[in-house]
Order: sequence, then structure tokens, then C-alpha cells
Amino acid sequence: MNLIRYTDSGFPDKLNKLIAASSLFDPAIEQRTRKIIRVVEQHGDKALLQFTEKFDGAKLSPRRLRISPAALNEAWTSIDKRTRKAIRLAKANIALFAKQSLRKNWQARNPQGGVVGEKFDPFTRIGVYIPGGTAPLASTTLMTVTLAKVAGCREIVACTPCDRDGRVNAALLAALGQAGATEVYRVSGAQAVAAMAHGTKTIRPVQKIFGPGNAYVVAAKRLLFGRVAIDLLPGPSEMFILADASANPEFAAADLLAQAEHGSGHERVWLASNSKKLIPDVQREIERQLPSLSRRKFIEQALVKNGWLIHLKSIDDGIELANRIAPEHCELMLHNPGPAVKQIITAGAIFVGPWSPTVLGDYMAGPSHTLPTGGAGVSFAGLTVDQFQRRTSVVKYSRPALAKSIETIRTFAEMEGLDAHGRSAEIRLKDSSSR
Repeated sequence: MNLIRYTDSGFPDKLNKLIAASSLFDPAIEQRTRKIIRVVEQHGDKALLQFTEKFDGAKLSPRRLRISPAALNEAWTSIDKRTRKAIRLAKANIALFAKQSLRKNWQARNPQGGVVGEKFDPFTRIGVYIPGGTAPLASTTLMTVTLAKVAGCREIVACTPCDRDGRVNAALLAALGQAGATEVYRVSGAQAVAAMAHGTKTIRPVQKIFGPGNAYVVAAKRLLFGRVAIDLLPGPSEMFILADASANPEFAAADLLAQAEHGSGHERVWLASNSKKLIPDVQREIERQLPSLSRRKFIEQALVKNGWLIHLKSIDDGIELANRIAPEHCELMLHNPGPAVKQIITAGAIFVGPWSPTVLGDYMAGPSHTLPTGGAGVSFAGLTVDQFQRRTSVVKYSRPALAKSIETIRTFAEMEGLDAHGRSAEIRLKDSSSR
């Protein structure tokens, strides 16, 4: 991992460099993604088949793009009891958490006597991208599709990569079926996002797209915002650990390695501490643990490119740095984490204390692990069930309530020079028979 210290010459500039190294706004990736979107829009299924062969190595026919409900059921029966139990337990925790966050219809009467309120309806048709490739993320299925199901979405479309033979990981398919996906397609990357946004002969367009993905998936979501609704920008994984001398270096190293192993090459991990001793201890632990890990090559690539050990003057400086980075995952390995929990306001999720590793959030704690990355946490929160609901305001006035409002309406209409606005209310009060 890369090491910088607050005593280094040019330390502020070095901090700025490591914060800026996000793949979300890479112009080369954006340019390639624009081309993919344009080709899918113009050529539909034909483009999907070509991209699937090019990027996934699978030669498919249009009929093979969709995975049948029967295949989802077969996948469920094919996996072992231990895996089925884990899927059921995680799904139950996620659904329980989601139900607490559902927005509920409400109404109230304002001072003029008008009845105002909001109603919340589930999107009818939504799309979810489920990363696959080197790490088929069955957990992401549960962290997205379960929320859509709890919200009441009737049509839940999922796109996920296949291998060279057109196969998709059985556990991922089993999780899709259990979570409630109604359509599943063998389509990966930016082309999957483009297909769900624009629609093809096989894949009808959706109203909103959810889910994490690599830098190309995130770029496609950003470029298609407006054509279709988008949840947030959850890209390659990130981990920021803020630690003091009380932290266990073995735990810290294990958590950094875990978030660096996804394999895109754009993962980013940081450990910041005011302890001069902890940082080399963590580095030694990384070197000790790394050789035994199956995805060592991916981890090494991420650590060399975007892995940072940062020696800070104080924990307060670490809190400030966390808010600047806006990390996807933020672990607090502090003797007294309370102040940091209150003061860190841009992290996707905060994990408090030595017994709360990020992997709990990845797999089963309850909150969705679909979180903003690349600094987007400054403006976006993580995925919640209410994002699968569409808000509509409702207004109902009686004639007396309208009469009490007419002077204010007249004043605003005159102020803005929009006399038809004012007349649309006044005309109702001129006719005594109006109701």
C-alpha cells in the first residue's frame, strides 16, 4: 500500500491526489460508454448479442437472452441447504429493515381549510443490474430486488453477466428467484443499462434503474439519467478506516483486503490513523494475510493503484478527511467512536467498533449494501426502499377554502404577470353554484 504522513512535504497536495482518483468521471470510460449506449439504442438485441460475445465470450441467440422462471427454480433446488439457509436469513433481515423505511400516505388540513397530502406508489417496472464476472454477487440481488419486492413493484427486471457458455452462477440465480425478480437477462455492463433504459425487442424499457456495477455501468447510469430514473452511482468498492492506537491491526488489514478483492482494478481503500505504530503494524498484517487469499492478484492490483495508509496528526483530521472522501464504507476503530459517528456525514455506511466489519453490511445486517462511491456520497445516500416508491402530492380544496386563498393567488398572479393563473381560481368563485 502507498504511505503518506502529515509530516511529508506537500502532504495536502498528496491528500488531494488520492481523493481525486475516482473512476466515476474518467473521460475515456465515458467516451466508450457513450458509444455502447448509442449502438444499443440503434440496434437493440443485435447490439446486445454482439457485446455479449465481445465482452463475455458467449454466442447467444435472441431467445437465450432471457433466463426462464423454471431455470430460477432449478437453481434454487440445485444449491446446498447451507446456501439456501444463508439466502433466506439475509433476505429476512433485509426485508425487515426495508419495511421500516417504507413511506406512508398522509394528509393534513392547511390554515385555509384545504386538504393536502402525499401518496406513495411503487414503480410499476424497475430494472436492477447485478454484477457478475469474476465475483457473481448473489448478495447484491438480495440488497436490491428484495427492496423492490417489499415496495410492491410488480415487474422487476434483472440483468447480469454470463460466462462463455451462457451460464450464470446458480446461487445468484437462486437468489434472484427468491428475492422476487420477474425477468432475468444474460446481459452485462453498460449495454445492460442501455437496454433497460431504451428498450429492445426482447427487453422492454423500465422506469428506474438500480444497482451497482463497474466503472462502465456507473458511467451508463450517469449518462442516461433523465431518459430513465436512476437510483445513485454505486461503483467500484471503497473502504475508509479511521483508527487510533486501540485498533486491532489484524482486523483492519483483513477489512482492507476484503474490499480490495472485487477485481475491477478501480477499488479504493484507505486507513487513516494518528497512531505512528498502528500503520506499520497494519502493513505487516496485510503482507502476512495476502498470500493465503485466492484473489491475491486482484487485491495487489487495487492496493498498488489506490491503497493508502495515512498518518494524520489527529482523529479530528481523520474525520475531516472522511467527509472529504465520502467513502462507500467507513469503519471506526476508535476507543471512543461516538463523536466520529455524529460528525461523519458523507459516508455511505458507518461500521462502529471492532465487532462490526463491513462484511456484515455486504451480506446480512439489513441495510442495502448498494452505496454511493467516487465521492458521490456528498450528495447521495445509500439505496433505501422508498427509492422504489414514486411520490405524488394530492390537493383537495372546498369552495370556502378556495375563497380564503383567493387574495394570495390574485397577488401572486399580478406579481408574475400571469393573469390566466389568477382567473382560473377567480372564475370558480363568481358562480355561486360552483362546488
